Amino acid sequence: MGFKFTKMHGLGNDFVVIDAISQSINLSAEQIRAISDRHFGIGCDQLLLVEKPTTTGAEFRYRIFNADGIEVEQCGNGARCFALFIRQQGLTTNTVIAVETAGGMIELKIEGDQVTVDMGVPDFSPESLPFEAERQAETYDLMVNGVEYAIGAVSVGNPHAVMIVDDVDDVDLEVLGKAIESHPRFPKRVNAGFMQIMNEDEIRLRVYERGVGETQACGTGACAAVAVGRALGRLNAQVTAHLHGGKLSIDWSGKGQTLLMTGPATTVFQGQINSE
Repeated sequence: MGFKFTKMHGLGNDFVVIDAISQSINLSAEQIRAISDRHFGIGCDQLLLVEKPTTTGAEFRYRIFNADGIEVEQCGNGARCFALFIRQQGLTTNTVIAVETAGGMIELKIEGDQVTVDMGVPDFSPESLPFEAERQAETYDLMVNGVEYAIGAVSVGNPHAVMIVDDVDDVDLEVLGKAIESHPRFPKRVNAGFMQIMNEDEIRLRVYERGVGETQACGTGACAAVAVGRALGRLNAQVTAHLHGGKLSIDWSGKGQTLLMTGPATTVFQGQINSE
């Protein structure tokens, strides 16, 4: 089996993107792990597939597989790369594109190398993540490694736990992030975000991504962090999120409104995988 791929990144969050419309693609979890391996494969945080839609009203189906080979619901940085990829490959001439994901429909708007993703309405209900809680609340107490922490919990197409910290540089993500990601109260695991509020218009953020570990940037993590911070009355409607790989613009008017994320997407190189 052989197929072409494109290596892309959104603020350092990197992807192998594959056109599964023009090519016949059927990858196992083991093959995805091999491709994602940074020493013996191409190396990426996630592998993205472009497929024909299965939902009325969608132009494409967008599928996301973490480096561990597990399919997940959503990836914001990947969505921006997805948009740029389908334009560059001539799969569409549209600049506003409706896309089907496992987490629901999203809309992509392309303006040069900047892509705005309409992420839909953030869902704070515990069952949307899922998260084991008696009732919905702005924050929850979560016991981690014998210490109780306050977190916010929200789904932006995929599940996020968000903790507000004084300084993101002081957080040991390999310990605390990993423990939250696999906490038993999140039966399907969770993305663990650590947000430092600089002022009402800016945050710093680090995210331990489910099935990946810490990445240079997490688009859905930035959306989730702003949603939690705004729900707590700590942030304004337009926020700049500073991540290791760069910055994203997040715009959310509040409860019941859709959330918009804007940032760049970059093509790194194209290649072909040849295998027996």
